Amino acid sequence: MESQKILIVDDEEKMRQVIKIFLEREGFQVDEARDGKDALNKLDSFDYSLLILDVMMPKIDGWTVCRKIRETSDLPVIMLTARGEEYDKLFGFELGVDDYITKPFSPKEVVARVKAVLKRANNKTNAKYKDIINIGKYIKINNLSQQVFLEDKEISLTPKEFELLKFLARNPERVYTREQLLDNIWGYDFYGDLRTVDTHIKQLREKLAHHKKCIHTVWGTGYKLKVEE
Repeated sequence: MESQKILIVDDEEKMRQVIKIFLEREGFQVDEARDGKDALNKLDSFDYSLLILDVMMPKIDGWTVCRKIRETSDLPVIMLTARGEEYDKLFGFELGVDDYITKPFSPKEVVARVKAVLKRANNKTNAKYKDIINIGKYIKINNLSQQVFLEDKEISLTPKEFELLKFLARNPERVYTREQLLDNIWGYDFYGDLRTVDTHIKQLREKLAHHKKCIHTVWGTGYKLKVEE
């Protein structure tokens, strides 16, 4: 099996080297970029499994790089930052960042985060091609028949409720803002407001009855799906 290739983007050479050494010990292929411009050039030329991206860099900062990536790709991204304010993290998650590590950090922690994000990304990719998506033991989504079963009994969902549940189920534990849900389910040209998302979430929860807590509100941000055991 070919090893997975990771791109490390940081203007500090020592930082890149330390992370590279630890990742290569775990069998990963590692490439480096010294700034955002260099990173975008490499991303255009090579395929990577994951991107480790510093926020504060010359030429093009990490936020801009992430935003450009998300226009065309769902490549997993881990952000590195010297700042740990909650606002920065929320902003990163809104851009589609998969994980967030604040400097200083242990290189072993980076390796552990990389493995966890890659595992989630692999599960997400596999879910896209599944005819059946199981949410824990009690909820089942049939992609082919467009049906949802709750404890083996079919429940009636509107098309948008179905797409909303399926979208969250394909990306469990990932937080989505209302804007992201609106764009992905209703489309960029939809003229409604964010309350549309809240209304559909409320309706969906009601139909999921006592399993409604699997759709979890992340206050100040949006929603995520938590798999019930």
